[in-house]
Amino acid sequence: MKLWGGRFTKETNELVHNFNASLSFDQKFYRQDIEGSIAHVTMLAAVHILTDEERDTIIEGLKGIQTDIENGTLEFTEEHEDIHSFVEAHLIERIGDTGKKLHTGRSRNDQVALDMKLYTRDEVTAVNQLLKELLNELHTIMKENIETYMPGFTHLQKAQPVTLAHHIGAYFEMFKRDRGRLHDIYERLNYSPLGAGALAGTTYPLDREQTASLLGFYGPTFNSMDSVSDRDYLIEFLSALSTIMMHLSRFCEEIIVWNTNEYRFVEIDDSYSTGSSIMPQKKNPDIAELIRGKTGRVYGALISILTTMKGLPLAYNKDMQEDKEFTFDAIDTVKGCVSLFTGMIKTMKFRKDVMETSAKNGFTNATDAADYLVNHGVPFRDAHGIVGQLVLFCIDKNIALDDMSLEEFQAISPVFQEDIYEAISMKTCVDKRMTIGAPGPEAMQKVIELNEKYLNE
Repeated sequence: MKLWGGRFTKETNELVHNFNASLSFDQKFYRQDIEGSIAHVTMLAAVHILTDEERDTIIEGLKGIQTDIENGTLEFTEEHEDIHSFVEAHLIERIGDTGKKLHTGRSRNDQVALDMKLYTRDEVTAVNQLLKELLNELHTIMKENIETYMPGFTHLQKAQPVTLAHHIGAYFEMFKRDRGRLHDIYERLNYSPLGAGALAGTTYPLDREQTASLLGFYGPTFNSMDSVSDRDYLIEFLSALSTIMMHLSRFCEEIIVWNTNEYRFVEIDDSYSTGSSIMPQKKNPDIAELIRGKTGRVYGALISILTTMKGLPLAYNKDMQEDKEFTFDAIDTVKGCVSLFTGMIKTMKFRKDVMETSAKNGFTNATDAADYLVNHGVPFRDAHGIVGQLVLFCIDKNIALDDMSLEEFQAISPVFQEDIYEAISMKTCVDKRMTIGAPGPEAMQKVIELNEKYLNE
């Protein structure tokens, strides 16, 4: 069944039909399409365009179609152009001519705009929930590792000592911002295009406020041309999904590095690893690598829709059909990646002893040794030079600053006293950093309490 056949005298070329058709992918919308149609006919009866009996007959038919799709007795077939014609054709087949009244006061343009918004709104909520589950897992790791010392890095070089809680907390902030972006997108997209018609509204006395309310929108959109041609919310959503993937990819990169034999900071659970077909000793971080790799796939979806939309005049153009396949793929990719990543870190073991040893052996306490000298009256620039000499001495001896004897310290600067060892211990180096946002235990505890409150809101 076609919704537009009256003006045409020839059948559509089969290749043209297949090229034009979208049912193969927009069948994902069946629930949203039926939900929107139920709201539409409910409103049509309320404004006396349909009788209550016609409304009830159509709604019963639509619900039957949904039930049959979901239990597998009604299958999608190629003769239908899209999900809208599929539903309408089966409705007419089941209830007769009354089904032909379903489309009164509606265009496929506002119908597909509605379906896409309803679908996107559901998926924004779903991704948001998955991120919350990930944040809960990060929060648990943070609470358990306030005193797990590890090196902090800049330029992939060991820089200063931090804690695992502090390091994980950086990603907590990233994913928290991601949820904030999703909230903002939801707030902007949650207005109903239904009733906008093809582009100029309709002469029927539709109650757009009623259909918006029935579908859980804040209200109707205010310009019918924009209503059917707006894809900003998809661009925003794909941008947010790209940022989520960027954050996941950064985290995966660190886990991949931490999992190497050279670092051994973590051990990934067997259920999230694979082996080599030829090297029996291998345990590969494939899930982390795949998540890192799939980031480009989501980026591609964002670039695709930006490119599709950049030259389109008002109002609706068929180009916009290209918004669906890559959006569906990006959403499924992100949801799968967030779920898998959450499971991976939940089962991952952190080698706390190795982390602390790495922090000591990387001279991450060198800045604190310089601060020690400054607190004993040495100008900072001189202190910087003295500690540089200490580091060179340790590199030559293949030892850490903590391993130097007091005599060796004093041979480079007589200012050093016995209290230098406490001053450069990992615990002291971290505990002294007490400003909010720093890794010190008091500061971290405050942040963890704020995170707890945030997650319970």
